[in-house]
Amino acid sequence: MSEILILYYSRQGSTAALARQIARGVETVPGCQARLRTVPPVAAVVEVASPPVPPEGAPYATHEDLLECAGLVMGSPTRFGNMAAPLKAFLDGTSALWLSGALAGKPAAVFTSTQTMHGGQESTLLSMMLPLLHHGMLLVGLPYTEPGLSTSTAGGGPYGASHVSLASGAARLSDTERELAQSLGRRVADIASRLRPA
Repeated sequence: MSEILILYYSRQGSTAALARQIARGVETVPGCQARLRTVPPVAAVVEVASPPVPPEGAPYATHEDLLECAGLVMGSPTRFGNMAAPLKAFLDGTSALWLSGALAGKPAAVFTSTQTMHGGQESTLLSMMLPLLHHGMLLVGLPYTEPGLSTSTAGGGPYGASHVSLASGAARLSDTERELAQSLGRRVADIASRLRPA
Protein backbone atom coordinates (compact mmCIF):
# COMPACT_ATOMS: atom_id res chain seq x y z
CA MET A 1 0.00 0.00 0.00
CA SER A 2 1.43 3.40 -1.00
CA GLU A 3 0.90 6.14 1.54
CA ILE A 4 0.46 9.74 0.48
CA LEU A 5 1.44 12.12 3.26
CA ILE A 6 -0.92 15.08 3.65
CA LEU A 7 1.08 17.50 5.75
CA TYR A 8 -0.58 20.73 6.84
CA TYR A 9 -0.93 23.50 9.39
CA SER A 10 -4.39 24.88 10.20
CA ARG A 11 -5.55 27.54 12.68
CA GLN A 12 -9.26 28.05 11.93
CA GLY A 13 -10.02 24.69 10.29
CA SER A 14 -10.12 25.65 6.59
CA THR A 15 -6.77 24.11 5.69
CA ALA A 16 -7.67 20.98 7.69
CA ALA A 17 -10.98 20.75 5.78
CA LEU A 18 -9.07 20.85 2.48
CA ALA A 19 -6.66 18.20 3.80
CA ARG A 20 -9.56 15.84 4.53
CA GLN A 21 -10.92 16.29 0.99
CA ILE A 22 -7.46 15.65 -0.49
CA ALA A 23 -7.33 12.45 1.60
CA ARG A 24 -10.67 11.38 0.08
CA GLY A 25 -9.20 11.84 -3.38
CA VAL A 26 -6.06 9.86 -2.49
CA GLU A 27 -8.12 6.95 -1.25
CA THR A 28 -10.02 6.61 -4.54
CA VAL A 29 -6.81 5.35 -6.14
CA PRO A 30 -6.38 1.58 -5.72
CA GLY A 31 -3.38 0.67 -3.58
CA CYS A 32 -3.08 4.15 -2.03
CA GLN A 33 -4.02 5.52 1.36
CA ALA A 34 -3.70 8.93 2.98
CA ARG A 35 -1.64 9.71 6.07
CA LEU A 36 -2.80 13.01 7.64
CA ARG A 37 -0.21 14.88 9.72
CA THR A 38 0.06 18.39 11.12
CA VAL A 39 2.84 20.48 12.66
CA PRO A 40 2.94 22.12 16.10
CA PRO A 41 2.46 25.89 16.41
CA VAL A 42 5.47 28.13 16.99
CA ALA A 43 5.76 31.26 19.13
CA ALA A 44 8.29 34.04 19.53
CA VAL A 45 8.70 33.04 23.18
CA VAL A 46 8.31 29.42 24.24
CA GLU A 47 7.25 29.13 27.85
CA VAL A 48 5.89 25.59 27.73
CA ALA A 49 6.76 22.98 25.13
CA SER A 50 3.94 21.71 22.94
CA PRO A 51 2.62 18.31 23.99
CA PRO A 52 4.05 15.44 21.91
CA VAL A 53 0.53 14.65 20.68
CA PRO A 54 -1.95 17.38 19.74
CA PRO A 55 -5.16 17.46 21.81
CA GLU A 56 -7.27 16.83 18.68
CA GLY A 57 -6.93 16.27 14.96
CA ALA A 58 -4.03 14.71 13.08
CA PRO A 59 -0.80 13.67 14.85
CA TYR A 60 2.32 15.81 14.50
CA ALA A 61 4.52 14.96 11.53
CA THR A 62 7.96 13.42 11.85
CA HIS A 63 10.77 13.04 9.35
CA GLU A 64 9.88 9.34 9.20
CA ASP A 65 6.51 10.32 7.71
CA LEU A 66 8.39 12.04 4.87
CA LEU A 67 10.75 9.09 4.42
CA GLU A 68 7.94 6.53 4.30
CA CYS A 69 5.55 8.37 1.99
CA ALA A 70 5.24 7.68 -1.73
CA GLY A 71 4.04 11.25 -2.32
CA LEU A 72 3.36 14.48 -0.43
CA VAL A 73 0.53 17.02 -0.46
CA MET A 74 1.38 20.02 1.72
CA GLY A 75 -0.93 22.80 2.91
CA SER A 76 -0.89 26.03 4.85
CA PRO A 77 -3.08 29.07 5.40
CA THR A 78 -1.74 32.21 3.75
CA ARG A 79 0.38 34.53 5.85
CA PHE A 80 0.97 37.73 3.89
CA GLY A 81 1.33 35.71 0.68
CA ASN A 82 3.56 33.09 2.24
CA MET A 83 3.25 29.80 4.13
CA ALA A 84 2.67 29.91 7.89
CA ALA A 85 5.70 29.86 10.20
CA PRO A 86 4.95 26.43 11.78
CA LEU A 87 5.10 24.68 8.39
CA LYS A 88 8.22 26.62 7.40
CA ALA A 89 9.86 25.70 10.72
CA PHE A 90 9.16 22.02 10.09
CA LEU A 91 10.60 22.22 6.57
CA ASP A 92 13.66 24.10 7.82
CA GLY A 93 14.50 21.04 9.90
CA THR A 94 14.62 18.66 6.93
CA SER A 95 18.22 19.30 5.81
CA ALA A 96 19.27 15.72 6.61
CA LEU A 97 16.59 14.47 4.22
CA TRP A 98 17.84 16.93 1.61
CA LEU A 99 21.45 15.79 2.04
CA SER A 100 20.46 12.14 1.57
CA GLY A 101 18.10 12.85 -1.35
CA ALA A 102 15.35 10.95 0.46
CA LEU A 103 12.50 12.89 -1.18
CA ALA A 104 13.95 13.16 -4.68
CA GLY A 105 11.64 11.80 -7.36
CA LYS A 106 8.50 11.68 -5.21
CA PRO A 107 5.41 13.55 -6.46
CA ALA A 108 4.29 16.55 -4.42
CA ALA A 109 1.50 19.13 -4.49
CA VAL A 110 0.39 22.11 -2.40
CA PHE A 111 -2.83 23.67 -1.09
CA THR A 112 -3.84 26.77 0.87
CA SER A 113 -6.69 28.72 2.41
CA THR A 114 -7.28 32.40 3.02
CA GLN A 115 -10.01 34.74 4.20
CA THR A 116 -10.03 37.07 1.19
CA MET A 117 -10.31 36.55 -2.55
CA HIS A 118 -6.97 38.26 -3.22
CA GLY A 119 -5.26 37.14 -0.04
CA GLY A 120 -2.10 35.76 -1.64
CA GLN A 121 -3.21 32.23 -2.52
CA GLU A 122 -0.98 31.88 -5.59
CA SER A 123 2.14 33.32 -3.96
CA THR A 124 1.58 31.07 -0.93
CA LEU A 125 1.31 28.01 -3.17
CA LEU A 126 4.47 29.05 -5.02
CA SER A 127 6.34 29.67 -1.74
CA MET A 128 5.52 26.13 -0.61
CA MET A 129 6.82 24.70 -3.89
CA LEU A 130 10.33 26.11 -3.43
CA PRO A 131 11.54 23.74 -0.68
CA LEU A 132 9.93 20.83 -2.52
CA LEU A 133 11.94 21.68 -5.62
CA HIS A 134 15.11 21.84 -3.51
CA HIS A 135 14.29 18.34 -2.26
CA GLY A 136 14.02 17.14 -5.87
CA MET A 137 10.31 16.38 -5.68
CA LEU A 138 8.10 16.27 -8.80
CA LEU A 139 5.49 19.02 -8.61
CA VAL A 140 1.89 18.20 -9.48
CA GLY A 141 -0.73 20.87 -10.15
CA LEU A 142 -4.32 21.01 -11.35
CA PRO A 143 -4.71 21.12 -15.14
CA TYR A 144 -7.44 23.11 -16.88
CA THR A 145 -8.99 19.80 -17.92
CA GLU A 146 -10.55 20.06 -14.43
CA PRO A 147 -13.89 21.79 -15.17
CA GLY A 148 -13.91 23.49 -11.76
CA LEU A 149 -10.90 25.63 -12.63
CA SER A 150 -12.90 27.44 -15.30
CA THR A 151 -16.08 27.84 -13.25
CA SER A 152 -14.87 28.46 -9.69
CA THR A 153 -15.78 31.76 -8.09
CA ALA A 154 -13.95 30.73 -4.91
CA GLY A 155 -10.73 28.76 -4.48
CA GLY A 156 -8.71 26.56 -6.80
CA GLY A 157 -6.04 27.22 -9.40
CA PRO A 158 -3.42 25.49 -11.54
CA TYR A 159 -0.84 25.70 -8.74
CA GLY A 160 -2.97 23.70 -6.31
CA ALA A 161 -6.20 23.48 -4.35
CA SER A 162 -7.38 26.43 -2.27
CA HIS A 163 -10.28 27.76 -0.21
CA VAL A 164 -11.57 31.29 0.28
CA SER A 165 -13.55 31.66 3.50
CA LEU A 166 -14.27 35.39 3.08
CA ALA A 167 -14.74 37.48 6.22
CA SER A 168 -16.61 34.69 8.05
CA GLY A 169 -13.47 32.60 8.47
CA ALA A 170 -15.70 29.56 7.93
CA ALA A 171 -14.13 26.24 7.04
CA ARG A 172 -17.10 25.30 4.86
CA LEU A 173 -15.77 24.44 1.41
CA SER A 174 -17.72 25.11 -1.77
CA ASP A 175 -18.61 22.13 -3.95
CA THR A 176 -15.96 23.19 -6.48
CA GLU A 177 -13.28 23.60 -3.80
CA ARG A 178 -14.08 20.09 -2.53
CA GLU A 179 -13.94 18.62 -6.04
CA LEU A 180 -10.63 20.30 -6.87
CA ALA A 181 -9.07 19.20 -3.55
CA GLN A 182 -10.14 15.60 -4.18
CA SER A 183 -8.79 15.81 -7.73
CA LEU A 184 -5.41 17.03 -6.44
CA GLY A 185 -5.19 14.11 -4.01
CA ARG A 186 -6.20 11.69 -6.74
CA ARG A 187 -3.57 13.09 -9.15
CA VAL A 188 -0.71 12.78 -6.64
CA ALA A 189 -1.76 9.25 -5.66
CA ASP A 190 -2.11 8.20 -9.30
CA ILE A 191 1.35 9.52 -10.18
CA ALA A 192 2.86 7.89 -7.07
CA SER A 193 1.28 4.58 -8.16
CA ARG A 194 2.77 4.90 -11.64
CA LEU A 195 6.20 5.68 -10.21
CA ARG A 196 6.13 2.77 -7.76
CA PRO A 197 8.69 0.11 -8.71
CA ALA A 198 7.12 -3.06 -10.13
